[in-house]
Amino acid sequence: MLLRKPRPAKKRKTPGSSPGQIVVGLRNPGADYEGTRHNLGYEVLAETLGRGDLTLSRGPSRVGGMMAVNGAGPHRTLYLASNGYMNESGHVVAAALAYYKVDPADMLVIHDDIDLPFGRLRLQVGGGSGGHNGVRSVERALGSPEFSRLKLGVGRPPGSQDPADYVLRRFTKRERPEADVMVQDAADVVERWLDDRARAQEMAALRGRDDEGGRPDSGGGGDDA
Repeated sequence: MLLRKPRPAKKRKTPGSSPGQIVVGLRNPGADYEGTRHNLGYEVLAETLGRGDLTLSRGPSRVGGMMAVNGAGPHRTLYLASNGYMNESGHVVAAALAYYKVDPADMLVIHDDIDLPFGRLRLQVGGGSGGHNGVRSVERALGSPEFSRLKLGVGRPPGSQDPADYVLRRFTKRERPEADVMVQDAADVVERWLDDRARAQEMAALRGRDDEGGRPDSGGGGDDA
């Protein structure tokens, strides 16, 4: 599905102070999960924030989670990460949308996807959760799948390895350098999504196609934890 341009910011009590769009990086919190495949969405969020010298801080008590805000006008953006586990992500996301009166159509959720080959990106609106518990939680909390998702391919687990175990493990030493490049490319897509969603979708679709054959073999799809 083609992505639409950002909707004009809605009128609020304090014009210009509230975000018109939200970017969410899904994760499991804590040192035990840092660098795992399942936290790749959060790594992209952190990379995007770092480029703007932004840092996350605690959000309003009615929302929870960690936040940063940047930009102006209809492109003023809230960056959000939950403090809860992956399968509880929807509560914080729904609370943030309600608190700031942002439509789900103006939200981007970044997450890992084992149905995509390692190194590939895909940006789309709607679709199923693909077994991803974080995405499923968001869909259930909103009562709708109609929001943008930036998927980062981590590939399927090798052999008979349990997908839940696979995504909760860190990348191999061979995979990590390519994962780092994928995170940077995904952050480029996020930055483009903020003002040109159709172009961002094109950028994501092109990522990894030219040199797919030379990528580390990690396997390819349906998730999890």
